[in-house]
Amino acid sequence: MAIIPKIEYETKLQERLSAPTTWKEVCLVKITNTGIWRNPYLTDATVGTGTRGTGYTPYAVATTDDTVSITDYVYSAPVIDDADLAQKTFSDWMEVADNVGVMLNEKMETAMLAEHAQWTNFDNASIGGGAGNITVATTNIKKIVTGLKREIREAGGGEMLARNGGFIVWREADYELVEQLASAEGFQTADTVLTNGISQVNGGFKWMGMYHYSSSKHASGHVFAGVRKAFAVGICKATYGKVKTLINPVVSGAQISGIGLESRIDSKFKAWTKMAPILFDVLVA
Repeated sequence: MAIIPKIEYETKLQERLSAPTTWKEVCLVKITNTGIWRNPYLTDATVGTGTRGTGYTPYAVATTDDTVSITDYVYSAPVIDDADLAQKTFSDWMEVADNVGVMLNEKMETAMLAEHAQWTNFDNASIGGGAGNITVATTNIKKIVTGLKREIREAGGGEMLARNGGFIVWREADYELVEQLASAEGFQTADTVLTNGISQVNGGFKWMGMYHYSSSKHASGHVFAGVRKAFAVGICKATYGKVKTLINPVVSGAQISGIGLESRIDSKFKAWTKMAPILFDVLVA
């Protein structure tokens, strides 16, 4: 039986999982072994007016316990035949671990973007047009950006926007239009984009006060936008970045002579009640 460098495999897997990704850039990530994540909030204060010498009406403060159970998971479970095991080098193992980490991160991005039902709708009427989905074009990208920032401020998220920054995760075709528009802006912005293009590395492309990302994993007709760190994801600490070794695993009802390597991310995405108004499902055509 070939020697499996399990510690090194886990280290490489964790290294890849720790690399910058869109879902970690835009989400508030909490790594915990608590099964139920609680985020209680108070009712807003009631403010009244009065005249000296008259009475006032007190109000009760209520606490609502906003919760989410961390019950979902994504996984990767490659199986390697004994003969293949004997022929693998150390670098082969590191390549397998790196690829598993990449695929798990991509699956988390897909899971995040599938949660659009939790966000606030933002459609063509939100940028001054008729009802219906937005057809993204270079002529309305600025309206989308400024419209999102306006709605964030109207929802009371202006301070959080100033602190954390806003974001848009565009579809790939939309991101191309953003690059075309930014390159035509003139002066330093255009010079930078014409020289280097736009990149998501190290925090996304910042333009018009928003961080711009792209993804090929959107649900059809949806783009994700809002304030960074407003959308939450809880991750189970005990299983994150770990690998379990299975001897002669069962695959499709038959036992395989070899090794199974099981890695998973247990997680749950949640738009807290107070944060949902500053997270947007941009409805696109």
